[in-house]
Amino acid sequence: MPRGTYPPYDFRCPYTHHCPYLDGLSTTWVFEEYQRAGEVYQEHLRIIDILNTRLDESLKRVRMLEKENTELKAKNTALHRRQFKANRATPSENDQERSSAKKRGAPIGHPGWSRPAPTKADRTVHLGAPSICPHCGSDNLLTTGQVSEHLQEDIVLRPRTIVTRYVHEEAYCGRCRRSVVQGGEDELLHAPIGPVAKSTAIYLRYRIGMPYRKVQEVFKDLFGLSFVAASALGFDRQAVAKGAAIYEDLREKIKASAVIHADETSWRNDGLGHYAWYAGNPDLAFFHIDRHRSTEVARSILGSRFEGILVTDRYAAYNGANAPARQVCLAHLIRQAKEITRELALIEDRDKVAEAFCADIATFPRKLVR
Repeated sequence: MPRGTYPPYDFRCPYTHHCPYLDGLSTTWVFEEYQRAGEVYQEHLRIIDILNTRLDESLKRVRMLEKENTELKAKNTALHRRQFKANRATPSENDQERSSAKKRGAPIGHPGWSRPAPTKADRTVHLGAPSICPHCGSDNLLTTGQVSEHLQEDIVLRPRTIVTRYVHEEAYCGRCRRSVVQGGEDELLHAPIGPVAKSTAIYLRYRIGMPYRKVQEVFKDLFGLSFVAASALGFDRQAVAKGAAIYEDLREKIKASAVIHADETSWRNDGLGHYAWYAGNPDLAFFHIDRHRSTEVARSILGSRFEGILVTDRYAAYNGANAPARQVCLAHLIRQAKEITRELALIEDRDKVAEAFCADIATFPRKLVR
């Protein structure tokens, strides 16, 4: 096929502006539109790529939001079920099997709970054989000659007070330039109420949790000792003043302990919100009531560098103690693992691996005591 020849240098096509082969269109305009179409095509491709990227991101975010929505619904349902428990749970097959089986005793590794029997008897009461059966009322009874014993503990209430009159011989102190006396046994100088009554009032207030007015009623009704409620508050303040040195010594012993368990809870004092802090172990127990729940309070109890093992929950205030060894409370871990397991059970497409992991954590402490 012969090759086409190039037109002369000064050739001008007479159909530049009206070509019959282009339906009368201008060749210059057609070529410009051809070049513009290429640019527009590339621009459309770029826009399509941007829209595809945005669509992928939107779909990814929608899937993430759907997953978060499902998890939040499961948490909300689990929280609602914890707050509003059913009156009676529907028994399952496993529950019926367990109910028909032998009742479970004490956990493995734990001794059974029983009250220690008295080692001696303060008095002995001899009773003759009955003449009438206490079960059927029959009087046809024969004496067997055997003896059975029964130990019973009870308390003796003596609703009266003991008033002791102390007669002091005075002496004069040349240094103090005043008369002085010595206190007798079980005597609080210049105190109208004795130490046993004061310590009992403090016990009822802080160990039993009675208000001051209830403590006043107990003393008046059971022991015949009358005082105003403000006196019970004064007992506390006197005990605080006398026990301040012991209190600070106990704080120092807590800081030097090898293992300490620490926790805090809300506490109302004079109608204001406070926090009761605890730090201790099987040998020591330290309590501190403070308005704040901050790192500074934790440091005041444990020190800025606690060298032992610190067992707490995951509250951030205890990080200020800078303990080199931390142990998270196992009860919190078990409780949270059970809560997560209940939440996972409410999700249709739940994670089997996470569910098995939470189940292992919930049973981990039980495996340790076997």
